[in-house]
Amino acid sequence: MAEGPSGTPGGSGGNSDRDFDWMYGDRAGGPTPERPEPTRRIPTQPRHQPAPYQAPYQAPYPPPYQPPAAPPPGRSGRSIWSRPKTWVVLVLVMVLLWVVYLVAVPLWTWSRVDKIAFEPDGDRPDDQPGTTYLMVGNDSRANLSEEERKKFNTGNPSSSLADTILMLHTGSGGPDVLLSFPRDWIVDGRKINGYWDPGDPTALVKALEEQTGIRIDEYVEIGLGGVAGVVDAVGGIEICPKEKIKDPKAGLNIKKKGCQEADGEVALAYARTRATTLGDLDRVGRQREVVAAIGTKVLSPWSVVNPIRYWRLNQAVPAFFAFGEGTGPIAIAKWALAIGKVGSDGLTCTMPVTDGSANTLDEERGRPLFDAIIEDRTDDITKKQCTKAGVAGS
Repeated sequence: MAEGPSGTPGGSGGNSDRDFDWMYGDRAGGPTPERPEPTRRIPTQPRHQPAPYQAPYQAPYPPPYQPPAAPPPGRSGRSIWSRPKTWVVLVLVMVLLWVVYLVAVPLWTWSRVDKIAFEPDGDRPDDQPGTTYLMVGNDSRANLSEEERKKFNTGNPSSSLADTILMLHTGSGGPDVLLSFPRDWIVDGRKINGYWDPGDPTALVKALEEQTGIRIDEYVEIGLGGVAGVVDAVGGIEICPKEKIKDPKAGLNIKKKGCQEADGEVALAYARTRATTLGDLDRVGRQREVVAAIGTKVLSPWSVVNPIRYWRLNQAVPAFFAFGEGTGPIAIAKWALAIGKVGSDGLTCTMPVTDGSANTLDEERGRPLFDAIIEDRTDDITKKQCTKAGVAGS
């Protein structure tokens, strides 16, 4: 057995605890020459801990396919302009605005039109079936400029006469009737147009009601420039002269007979001239022709669809038209509709006169004509009673 430093076997002896001081140091004191400094204990180092395991980097997988989310109720993913409903709404809005325009413009025009008291005092014919309009075309130059008077060959700037006297009867008993009265018709020693005063048609209304027995329900007055203005506003009208007409006084030069287009200047001269065979009797027929042609053009779809024409037409009314007090927009609309139809579906007549004279009523043919209008049985009017120039056989 090996001996320890003390010489005892196994290093043990009586003083065994101190035999190991060489290794562990003198636990009782510091080192001595006999006992060198003991071996120092090497400090322990913490054991290395491996880093936590990290998996190698992998790119993330894309998410699984999912269908697009449904749009909210009432909406789709398409552009608003690709939806039929959008166009339907847009069309409806445009139609609504167009209707408002069609209604608003005439109402605004109506607010600017002059209203004239036309109903005379005293006894008048009782109410009659249907509606009878008195239409007076005056040759007043008051609203015409010097340039316009020269253009239209109007002559005396102070003149103001009733050049055109028409009755339009509408009802349910037969065709509408447009009846002309010659301005030279003698009534109680005066020409019929002499009963009209500018701004006061009551004496003319009273004379016509007394002579015919026909009650006048509504009144329309057209200035000289009104014909030209309205004709130009609707883009011209068609006239059908039966002969060549040259009249320097009216400023008219129609070089061929037959139907042809006419602007406002020509249409006005055509309605004013008396330079034909029957003079004034021919003229009243041309006046009815022009009035009926204007009505047809006014009521054409293009006059309503075309906003520029519609505006111009309404603008021409206040300067040259006046209507009777109490005459409302509805009555005027009915009048315009009747004027538009009378040229094709109605009767156009001149008051029957005797022997080609424009100043004497033919009682035999005239009274039955008046009675048929009074009783609204215009189907009974004969061709002998209703003639273009008022002369039998014309």
